[in-house]
Amino acid sequence: MHQDSIRRSQRLNQITHAPHEQLDKAVKAHAPFETLASYSRFLSAQYLFQQELKALYSDPRLTALIADLPQRCRAEQAKADLHDLDAPVPAPVPGAVANVALAEALGWLFVSEGSKLGAAFLIKRAAALNLTESFGARHLGEPAGGRADGWKQFVRLLDELPLSEEQERQTDRGAVAAFERFNVLLQHAYTSAAAAEPA
Repeated sequence: MHQDSIRRSQRLNQITHAPHEQLDKAVKAHAPFETLASYSRFLSAQYLFQQELKALYSDPRLTALIADLPQRCRAEQAKADLHDLDAPVPAPVPGAVANVALAEALGWLFVSEGSKLGAAFLIKRAAALNLTESFGARHLGEPAGGRADGWKQFVRLLDELPLSEEQERQTDRGAVAAFERFNVLLQHAYTSAAAAEPA
């Protein structure tokens, strides 16, 4: 299918289908909503990912295109969630996204923003652990203006941007890299927590 015949956001969904499925399986394998200890590890990965993307959410090149971008970042909510649960704020993990081209950054943001839709299901699971949008699961809460509207607005802006063929490839690369990075952070959060537990 020629890429001009489908919207950019549709193409990104297609090319990230496999890494997205892989990540979903990894999350399910860790069963983050079965115990508070497991959820804390999942939250640690979420915090690390959002903290790494903080620079993109405040990048002047990107805020010039998406005015409300800084307000969309969830790093502070994830940090507050960690404090709610008396969980340590994890140290940065080497390999964070840095100095990426504008188009590649858009791919990362596409994945981060898209995850807010999935968070609607996750927060229902979190309720079983007595976590809410105001305690322990703030980062999964509904964004101001609603999930669907916020996503539609982001996608509309993304789809309308004029990008060169090379920039299209960069956007694809960024989106795939974002899923791969979250997978790395997820594994790190669970293995480092396991290593810290007494034998």
